[in-house]
Amino acid sequence: MQFPTEFRISAALRLLGAWLLAATLPWGVAAQGLLGGSAASVTVVKSDQARAELVAHAPDGAGPGQPVWVGLQLTHAPEWHTYWKNSGDSGLPTELRWTLPPGVSAGEIAWPTPRKFPIGNLANYGFDGTVVLPVPLTVSPDFKGDAIDVQLYAAWLVCRKECIPEEGNFALRIPVQGSTGSNGAAFEASFQAAPKDQPAAGSQLQPEAGFVNVSLANLPAAWRGKTLEFYPETTGLIEPGAPWTQAWDGTRWTARVPLSPHRSESPAQLALVVAQANPPGQGPGAAGVRLEVPVQGAWPAPAPLPAAVPDALQAALDANAARAAAPVNSATALTLGAALLGALLGGLILNLMPCVFPVLAIKVMAFAKHANDRHAHRAHGLAYTAGVVLSFTALGALLLGLRAAGEQLGWGFQLQSPAVVAGLAVLFTLIGLNLAGLFEVGNVLPSRLASLQARNPTVDAFLTGVLATAIASPCTAPFMGASLGLAIGLPAAQALAVFAVLGLGMALPYLAASWIPAVARALPRPGVWMDTFRRGMAFPMFATVVWLLWVLGQQSGIDGAAGLLMLLVVLALLVWSLGLRGRSRTALAGLSLAGLAWLGWVIGPNVTRLQESAPGQAVATAQDGVSWQTWSPEAQATLVASGRPVFVDFTAAWCVTCQYNKRTTLADAAVLGDIAGKNVALLRADWTRRDPAVTAALATLGRNGVPVYAIYKNGQAPQVLSEVLSVEEVRAALSRL
Repeated sequence: MQFPTEFRISAALRLLGAWLLAATLPWGVAAQGLLGGSAASVTVVKSDQARAELVAHAPDGAGPGQPVWVGLQLTHAPEWHTYWKNSGDSGLPTELRWTLPPGVSAGEIAWPTPRKFPIGNLANYGFDGTVVLPVPLTVSPDFKGDAIDVQLYAAWLVCRKECIPEEGNFALRIPVQGSTGSNGAAFEASFQAAPKDQPAAGSQLQPEAGFVNVSLANLPAAWRGKTLEFYPETTGLIEPGAPWTQAWDGTRWTARVPLSPHRSESPAQLALVVAQANPPGQGPGAAGVRLEVPVQGAWPAPAPLPAAVPDALQAALDANAARAAAPVNSATALTLGAALLGALLGGLILNLMPCVFPVLAIKVMAFAKHANDRHAHRAHGLAYTAGVVLSFTALGALLLGLRAAGEQLGWGFQLQSPAVVAGLAVLFTLIGLNLAGLFEVGNVLPSRLASLQARNPTVDAFLTGVLATAIASPCTAPFMGASLGLAIGLPAAQALAVFAVLGLGMALPYLAASWIPAVARALPRPGVWMDTFRRGMAFPMFATVVWLLWVLGQQSGIDGAAGLLMLLVVLALLVWSLGLRGRSRTALAGLSLAGLAWLGWVIGPNVTRLQESAPGQAVATAQDGVSWQTWSPEAQATLVASGRPVFVDFTAAWCVTCQYNKRTTLADAAVLGDIAGKNVALLRADWTRRDPAVTAALATLGRNGVPVYAIYKNGQAPQVLSEVLSVEEVRAALSRL
């Protein structure tokens, strides 16, 4: 019996795997426009609390002397708000940092009139509903170009009873010629809500002990006799939530406002806004009046801080001082060491994952062909290790880069793209057909290219490592989750070290087999069994294709999965026809290639198109009265606040470990019985497609990949369980509720 020149997957297929791994970078960039290719793709950042969008208004073009406005439009979820330039008792104003081309400069935010948000005996100043924070651009005659490329980093604090800091990197291109006016109504609403500048003309402020007396003249006649709000632009000057009095004396409005006892400023002239009082509503407050009012008399001295610090506070301050004086790197080193150890162990266990094991088995069996060539073994072992380590490091660098650019991503993010899932299905199909003997590389490629593998076995081993990484990257093995979660919070160099050690752990078994003769001697000797084994390994590959088709069905729907399946059938026909001889090869290969191209044109878009997610429905279990509900931050918070424990399954269709746990431990009758007995609510957070809310929830648990299992109970810290669940572990965790 004739065996292939080398018992391993063909170099051409490995090269395809390397290309597929590299293709995750264009996907991440194209999907979000991080390199500035498409302005529309980077103008919006969404969360459950707010939607932020970079908008522009240049109705007469963006040439020199024309009015050009840009702004951040914030659309708040109900009951959430962001802050004005003076946020009041708490909060932070929205911050905008512009990067503009030479010849273009940005002015200050033209703040609309805020609203007042009382919270108990405190109060904040800000905006709810939808508001645009407009900024004027000045285009000088020196500007050269046919478009203005605007880049913005924005940070805002969005609050309800709790507060969440958010940020985003935005980009927008404004053409110099032509009108940019699609957001004109939004800007006009902001302009209408802006306070109108008015001279002080007889208005004055007079401080006294604990208060400032306000006397304003020439306010709009329509306001007379009505209640007004008072918004000083200087922060920390007054007590926004404290009771205060106001009155009208003819045309003059007077007020007595409590001063903050610990204010830090005593201005000689105070910029302030007054407006008609209105409750929180939708958007900015009614247009007010802005004045710069002189201060008459001296400000009272601020009250000193308490001389005696309570014992508990002093103990906390002493502890903080001691912590600050400790060696800076000790905690970081401990964290890094734990992350590296967990990554090494997780990488080792990763070899046992169902999708990775066939590739590892095929690679290890390469020893059987050259059992006595120790030099070749070691060279191939090092090359394979280099391929795995460099690929994991590259994926880690990509993940860190995208997160630094504002993307809410985690480990396995590339499998959230239907295009990458389809590409992996094509790759595994070709590998399976090759292993099954349907085609040999030498029969379908030119002889020079087909001999590439034999002439470059070390390169072939390196590409095997890249392929193994592409297959393993969606998986999260035990110990990996905590290590990757820690890595995200480490400096970039240390985080990349964690990813590299993860790759080293995965490559370690093969590296040990290549350098330790005793391991190599324990492997089976060459024989007829190798051909049978090779063909048998095709079936795990085809099983992986079935799994990928199921994953694609979760993302693109039944039409996408069926379309990819049809493409794979025609692809198999094409590679088979290329192995024929004579006219039949030319005719069948030509027809197959044309059919593949036509199908790609007609049904290809169905494969890569994300279908709209349908509202989640309850999924019943074998236990009466126990079912899985769709997770959301609001659903979780409501259940926990009601006193009911909550078990959250953070999962994804492309996560093999997730599916295993779902069908074993989480379906166990004893576990479900304990869940019913403890009245635990079951929530399933699906991360198959990108979901920033799920990413944020994972981050709060110190994780950035799935599976993650967490139990929440009011008044207790979340219990985070291991990645590969056991019945005993879950029951023990439930017993502690």
